[in-house]
This record gives sequence, structure tokens and C-alpha cells, in this order.
Amino acid sequence: MSIGIIGSGLIGSAFARALARAGIEATLSNSRGPDSLKELVGEIGPSIKAGTVQQAASADIVLIAVNWTKLPQALAGLPAWNGRIVINANNAIEAPEFKPFDLKGRLSSEVVGDLVPGAKLVKALNHLPAAQLAADPKAEGGKRILFYSGDDADAKAKVAALFEKLGFFALDLGSLAAGEKMAGFPGGPLVIHNLVKFG
Repeated sequence: MSIGIIGSGLIGSAFARALARAGIEATLSNSRGPDSLKELVGEIGPSIKAGTVQQAASADIVLIAVNWTKLPQALAGLPAWNGRIVINANNAIEAPEFKPFDLKGRLSSEVVGDLVPGAKLVKALNHLPAAQLAADPKAEGGKRILFYSGDDADAKAKVAALFEKLGFFALDLGSLAAGEKMAGFPGGPLVIHNLVKFG
């Protein structure tokens, strides 16, 4: 399955590094265009190429890792999603103060879902610092745990298989609502903890 990344900041580039470590190809994109990414992709490895946001958004699995306030602009005018998988790595916070946005009782994934109509949404990669996501998942002797949640079983299975291929232990938190309660930032009890599975 092809993989695209929208957002070349800390989380987007950390995921690209994890993919490169496993030799998995992906297209990395940002709002400034492919030329701005030449140095970064050269450093990450040959399996990662720079592309436009439209190219990244055309992949089978698309990671979205963009500052919350920039999401509407970043996701405007993209190809129809048509059941493709979107990994939502976004937390509804205002950096650098980490102040939560008032979503009027809605889940952040519901807000993102409105911006990617027709996509199968999986919430993941939002609970760990980028440095831990980019690091070797087996460095502590076990497998670093990546939580994920979603309302589509097939999409979750494919994301979990990808995480396992990267060397992580993928742990299903259930529905989007359940997962956001447990691993949403701020407030989720599983956020920030670097948990490792042994055995």
C-alpha cells in the first residue's frame, strides 16, 4: 500500500524516519512544496521522496500531522478520499502553550473527519513525543507501544499491520471516542508515557 505524509514537522518527519528505517517507501509533503524538503528527505533515506500535498494525499494510507489551526487550509482542494485511510495524528491544541481548543463537545477526530469526507479515519501517533516515535522501537529491549483507535475495523487492521512492520507493538484502544478519551492530548491518561511490551 502506498503511504503519504501531509506535514513535515516533528511528527511527520519522525514517521518518515520510522518508515525509512524499515525501508518502506512514502511521499512526504508540506505547504511549501517539494523543493523545501530536498535536504530533509536526503537525510532521512532513499525510501522517502518529496512530493506535493496532492501527491501525498493520493496514497492508500495518509498521515496528517499539521498544526491544528492550519488543518482546514492544508486539507482544502484535495482528491476525493473514497474510503482511503487517514491516520489522524493531530491534537486540538494551540502550540507552543499547549492550550486546548474548545471544540464545543466534539471529538477532535470528528472535526478532522469533516475535513476528509469519505476517508476511513484512524487516530494514532498523537500520544508520544516525536523523538520517541523516530527512535528505534526496540531500543529498550521490548517493543514500544503505539496506540490507535477508529470506527472502521479494516482500516484499523491495516494501520496496526503497518505499525507492527515498523517494529512497534500496536495496541487497539477501540472506537475513536474511546481512544480519544484514553490517548487524546491533553488529559488522556496514556499520553506521553513511553510504554514497552516485553515478551
